[in-house]
Amino acid sequence: MQPLSPIARLRFARFRANRRGFYSLWIFLALFLISLLAEVIANDKPIALEYQNHWYFPVFHTYSEKNFGGDFETEADYRDPYLAARIQRNGWMVWPPIRYGVATINYNLATPAPSPPTHENWLGTDDQGRDVLARLIYGFRISVLFGLLLTLFSSIVGVSAGAVQGYFGGWTDLLFQRFIEIWSGLPELFLLIILASIVTPNFWWLLAILLLFTWMSLTGVVRAEFLRARNFDYVKAARALGVTEGRIMARHVLPNALVSAMTYIPFIMNGGVTALTTLDFLGFGLPPGSASLGELLLQGKNNPQAPWLGFTGFITIALMLVLIIFISEALRDAFDPRKAFKP
Repeated sequence: MQPLSPIARLRFARFRANRRGFYSLWIFLALFLISLLAEVIANDKPIALEYQNHWYFPVFHTYSEKNFGGDFETEADYRDPYLAARIQRNGWMVWPPIRYGVATINYNLATPAPSPPTHENWLGTDDQGRDVLARLIYGFRISVLFGLLLTLFSSIVGVSAGAVQGYFGGWTDLLFQRFIEIWSGLPELFLLIILASIVTPNFWWLLAILLLFTWMSLTGVVRAEFLRARNFDYVKAARALGVTEGRIMARHVLPNALVSAMTYIPFIMNGGVTALTTLDFLGFGLPPGSASLGELLLQGKNNPQAPWLGFTGFITIALMLVLIIFISEALRDAFDPRKAFKP
């Protein structure tokens, strides 16, 4: 493993010097790691069980009732008192900390759904009797993964488009700029709602639809850097030595352009998370029943007598966006050459 270059070490030191952004990164990574382990944290199936000297892992594999002495070939319901008692007599089970999955309904509520927080449902239940904390963990994971993938694909498309514009200039730049001006002037939210109503919305469809508009976020700054750098002496020297245009763009100009673009990337993620939440809140997002922060906010709106629903969704989204903003500020400091480092 090669050691970090002096510039990379200086940038990391600048990032770490911004304590708010540095600690926000660790908090965000911890929350994201917890959400990635959602199946072993919140599930209506045991993580592992031992029955008649045989090991089973229901979280990772589907077993029928007959595997545990039941009468049906259907998937085992480990919350069923009869089946649970049978397994306990002939072995044992290790349950997740939260014994509810993303769609598990609690049929033994003391009050009608949505029910307030209890020792069993730590953040209460929604209007269908589903555990709010379990759906919050799964919804957080979907939102973060959606934001990360949208940021990745948008950055690839946006940086490539800006690089082609800035490096070749002329008619290529002129026509591309006119297209971007027209495309960016379209009512994005209305088009998203129209497209989402035409096709059956799912994770990948929504990602593709939002990608149609978010790729322009980095185009301007990358284009400006390529326009500035394409006539530098080292670029002319590389061209005179016979280096291909693509190699010059990728090896000599792009690294400098990415320094400016890097500070905008977290804002793309912020916008992606907000857009997904908005579409889910309006009913044009993920399929019905999916764990979603926007759906949780919608439940809070429709059930004002259950304030824990709205507060939970609002606090989660606000915390996520604030952490991303703090991380972006630290990145801006890290990649700003004018920023003096203060240990």
